[in-house]
Amino acid sequence: MKDLRIVFMGTPDFAVATLKTLVENNYNIVGVITAPDKPAGRGQKLNESAVKQYAVSKNLTVLQPTNLKKEEFLNELKSLNANLQIVVAFRMLPKVVWQMPEYGTFNLHASLLPHYRGAAPINWAIINGETKTGVSTFFIDEKIDTGDMILQESIEINPEENAGSLHDKLMITGSQLVLKTVESIQNESVKTIPQTDSSEIKTAYKLDRDNCKIDWNDSLENIYNLIRGLSPYPAAWCTLINGEENLDVKIYTADKESTPHNYSNGTIISTKKELKVAVSNGYIFIKDIKLPGKRTMDVKSLLNGYNFNENAKML
Repeated sequence: MKDLRIVFMGTPDFAVATLKTLVENNYNIVGVITAPDKPAGRGQKLNESAVKQYAVSKNLTVLQPTNLKKEEFLNELKSLNANLQIVVAFRMLPKVVWQMPEYGTFNLHASLLPHYRGAAPINWAIINGETKTGVSTFFIDEKIDTGDMILQESIEINPEENAGSLHDKLMITGSQLVLKTVESIQNESVKTIPQTDSSEIKTAYKLDRDNCKIDWNDSLENIYNLIRGLSPYPAAWCTLINGEENLDVKIYTADKESTPHNYSNGTIISTKKELKVAVSNGYIFIKDIKLPGKRTMDVKSLLNGYNFNENAKML
């Protein structure tokens, strides 16, 4: 049985569940590496990462380097004398960092590798209409998300699932997979499998303004999947043309109906209770929407105070 001294690296809520699981299972966390505090809001008050907040509450040693190659940080990291490093939703590590501990550095990734390597695996699994995804642990190497795999766990994606609910499910599943991975390293039963590469592998590209824009000429299914795959963050968007107004709007929740009609794609049909947009093989029913400078609102609230021109369109 190995005596583990663990350094944990992570920043958002997704990582907290894993750190909490390790602490609650009495693992020796000798240090926590997280992002520096960032100014936020009108007063530019410094915001601490979710991982830092939890680590401080448990009196764990916290390091917040701006540069992972800086000698000062590397010396601090060495002085923690860790023999295992665990990475969950952090950033790319230089070789000098991931090679440091005796038992290696492993990462938790929110996909069934080798599929959906990259920045946004949860979003892209839904956007691409997958019915299954999962979490993987692997030892870090020089490239992004390509190292030898240790363990995997798969879960179903419900047809109405959005990125937020899937994130929360994978966060819990992932924390348990990390625990199993640590146990296998501790009792020296760890086995790894090299990742296989092929042209079939799907990528989790970084989300940007272009790939978050709704194309109303796309299929009903693809538009619906894009909306739920980007909800609640960063949200699918499009341009609303209503009379003289050209507004960039965000759509957070929608339903779909497959039915033939004679409207052109992007045509808005509104009543006092519902707002639907015509697409090539049916309608997208908008449920939650955000207009520029306004809060997110359900469609009934919007229709109470906003009128759609008879030629209104989504572009």
